[in-house]
Amino acid sequence: MRNAEQVTFGGSGLDRAQLMRKETEALALAYPDAPVLAFWRGRPLVGGPADAAHLIWLRGSHPLVAKADPVLLGRDEGQLHFAADVSTSMAAGTISSGPFDTDRQSHPDLPDDLGFADLRSLMTQLTPRQAELAIIGKALIEWHRIHGFCAACGTASVMTHAGWQRDCPACAAPHFPRTDPVVIVLVTHGNRVLLGRSPGWPERMYSLLAGFIEPGESVEAAARREVHEESGIQLGAVSYLASQPWPFPASLMIGCRAEALNDDITLDPLELEDALWLSREELAQAFAGDHPQVMPARRGSIAQFILNAWLADRLD
Repeated sequence: MRNAEQVTFGGSGLDRAQLMRKETEALALAYPDAPVLAFWRGRPLVGGPADAAHLIWLRGSHPLVAKADPVLLGRDEGQLHFAADVSTSMAAGTISSGPFDTDRQSHPDLPDDLGFADLRSLMTQLTPRQAELAIIGKALIEWHRIHGFCAACGTASVMTHAGWQRDCPACAAPHFPRTDPVVIVLVTHGNRVLLGRSPGWPERMYSLLAGFIEPGESVEAAARREVHEESGIQLGAVSYLASQPWPFPASLMIGCRAEALNDDITLDPLELEDALWLSREELAQAFAGDHPQVMPARRGSIAQFILNAWLADRLD
C-alpha cells in the first residue's frame, strides 16, 4: 500500500537506544537533566488548547517524576528521552477513562494549564516523532502495571533494561513487553465496503471489522474467521495493506483487504450491533459528515486511513 507508514503512530525512525538499556549507571546520571514524559493512569501530560495540544516534557529532577522508575523511550536529536508513571502521586479522581474522553486531569504539583489527557483525543495533533515517543511510553508503562509477577513461578518481578524487561529474582525468568496482534479488514463487494458498529459506540459510529488473532492462526485465517463470525460474510483472497501500533492497551493493528464472496449479512449480536454495506459514494458522503446513518471514522485510526485510501484509489 502506498504511503502505508504515514498512518498515525506509524513511526518516525526514532533511535530507540537499545544498546544503552543495560547501562544502568549512565542512564541514572543522564536522568535528572533528561526530558521525561509523565503518565497518569495511562494519560500523557499535555498543554495547549484542546484542538492544538502538545506533549509536556518535565526534567527528571522535577519533583513529580524524580522518584519514579524511569522507562527509556529512545534518543531524539542526541537527547535521551524517558517516561515515568506518576499514577500513585495523587488520588484516582473521577475523570472518565473511556475511549472517547476528551477531559484532562490536573495535578496539584503542576500549573493549571497542564493536564493528563487520553492519547486518542490528541493523537492527530502530535508530530510523528512525538506520537512515537508517547505510544512507547504508554505501552511500556501499561505492561509494567499488569505484569508485576513472574508468569513462571508467581514471584514479584523487577524492572530491568531501562524498562524494556522484567526479571524474576526467584527463578531468573526474563519477561518482555507484550504486543497483541489484531486484524482489521477492508471488505469490499464491487463498489461497496462492509462496515460494522460495536455495542456502546457513539451514535452513527461505524468502522471496519476487526478482531484478535488467535494462537496458531495466520493473519489471513484470522481475517476470514473474524469477518465470517461477526457478519456471516465469506472472504476470498486476503492481502496486507498497512499496520498501526495501538497501545490501548497493547495491540498491533494489521490492516488487510479482501473481496467478499457473498453480501448477505448475518450478525453475531454479541460482537456487532449492526453492519451494513456502503457504496463508495455513500462513504464519501459519510466522510463529509453528510450521511444520515454513518459519521466519519475516528481521525487517526487505521480504519480511517484505509478507508480514505480506498476512496482515493490509493491501495496499491
